[in-house]
Amino acid sequence: MPASWPRPEHPTDMATRAAGLSPGLRQQLEMAARSIRDGALAPARQVLDAVLAEAPAHPEALRLLGILHTRGRQYGAARDTLGEALRQWPDDPLALTDLANAEQAAGDVDAALAHWREACALAPDYPMGWFNLGRNLQVLGHTEPAVEALERACALEPTLLPAHVLLGDALVHLGRFDEADRRYRVALALHPACGDAWRGLANIKTRPLSDEDRSRLAGLLGRSDLGEADRIAIGFALGKVNEDQGRYEDAFAALSDANARQRRMAPWHAGGFHAFVDSVVDAGTKLPAPVAPRLGEEAIFIVGLPRSGSTLFEQILAAHPQVEGASELPDLGEVLVEESVRRGQPFPRWVPAATAPDWQRLGLRYLERTARWRRQRPRFTDKLPENWLYAGILGAMLPGARIVDVRRDALEAGWSCFKQQFYRLPHFACTLTDIAAYVRDYEAALDRWRAAVPERIRTQGYEALLADLEGEIRALLDFCELPFDAACLAFHRTMRAIRTPSAAQVRQPLDRDTARAERYGRLLDPLRLGLGRPLAERSL
Repeated sequence: MPASWPRPEHPTDMATRAAGLSPGLRQQLEMAARSIRDGALAPARQVLDAVLAEAPAHPEALRLLGILHTRGRQYGAARDTLGEALRQWPDDPLALTDLANAEQAAGDVDAALAHWREACALAPDYPMGWFNLGRNLQVLGHTEPAVEALERACALEPTLLPAHVLLGDALVHLGRFDEADRRYRVALALHPACGDAWRGLANIKTRPLSDEDRSRLAGLLGRSDLGEADRIAIGFALGKVNEDQGRYEDAFAALSDANARQRRMAPWHAGGFHAFVDSVVDAGTKLPAPVAPRLGEEAIFIVGLPRSGSTLFEQILAAHPQVEGASELPDLGEVLVEESVRRGQPFPRWVPAATAPDWQRLGLRYLERTARWRRQRPRFTDKLPENWLYAGILGAMLPGARIVDVRRDALEAGWSCFKQQFYRLPHFACTLTDIAAYVRDYEAALDRWRAAVPERIRTQGYEALLADLEGEIRALLDFCELPFDAACLAFHRTMRAIRTPSAAQVRQPLDRDTARAERYGRLLDPLRLGLGRPLAERSL
């Protein structure tokens, strides 16, 4: 085998990237790539080790090994392996893209963005390069440049369906709803049964779908060749249009079917989650006093049940000149995963062994990962709803942070969860009884932690805001140690990217007519029963 490998004539052409390898080794590379794509990391590693034994340091094999290291959270190994591949093929846009992915996963966002942009500069006519740049800019909250990159991808390859859908999502996040609608419908012209495009249209909450859309959705569900993922998304969209048109029984039927299908893909285990919450609560009551009591005062965590108004309260806070609205950040959970990997124990099993300096180190790591959100303003919000699980340990890790526990009427919030398609599976929102059990676990944990440290945790009622907008906003700002600013009262005028399904709703003045659950009568009695509420007095 050669000491150095010939560069591919067309680096984005997979057929030429295996230049110099025998047909058998090429076949093994393809097998490894498929295994990585399918999540079969151990078989992929075995195949790549065999290829590299016969073809030492082949850049394409090293690139795939680098991807494998990233998937296994071995970021240092990923950097080294991809760096070795790039030393042989310095201008390889695919290896640069994979190095960017590794840097992002490791928390070095600036390095990641530089590599993604360099990959596009090296292959400016490669639509997938622009798509990858746009997708990752969007994930990182850089929505306007994401739109530019995705528009470039669509122009280079007008049939690139995912680019049209993701461009529609980005336009929604910027509040450009007419353009987003058109982009989703371009995607549907390419693929009428594209569930992601229908999901995007349905998530423009302030715009009802049409009678024609409802007929098309119902017709698509009658097809036998519809993929399950598309069928689920279309079912959720049909549920929305039926509710918008007052067809509540039809809406409930469509949503129930979509949720049942989603649950079959990855069942939620309420009993197991309850035991996990108990272990987290127990661990969070035995923490050492913090080394630096004000560490994390830059952060405002907004937690609670999804669809409870968390995006609204973030929009209110982001209207303040001192606060950057960062949306739903993965960093807190990622820091805890890093520590679990380092210790070789899952969270929260290692919590009793963590010392005050350990918690300080983890807090500083979180602040390092989120530093980009403080470049323009000194404070920022992190509104990943399920961060409520960590409200207890935040007292040791980021003791200066404020936690806003947003609560909407549990029946309304629970029903809103049932209507919303969630992509991270398994998810609690696929049955009404599981939703009720989740609400009970969440409220019991937060109530216990708030009783212990009321100065750190504020329960913020959605209905209280409806009743007294200015009074509640003043109280919220006071809790966050922010001076009052009138811009927070006109939150809907704040221009920023909003990367949640509530992007359309929070760009309007406060809507006091959001209750929908009572219209479904006894159909929601399983949720009422689980919440300890009186059963409905009437059917539909």
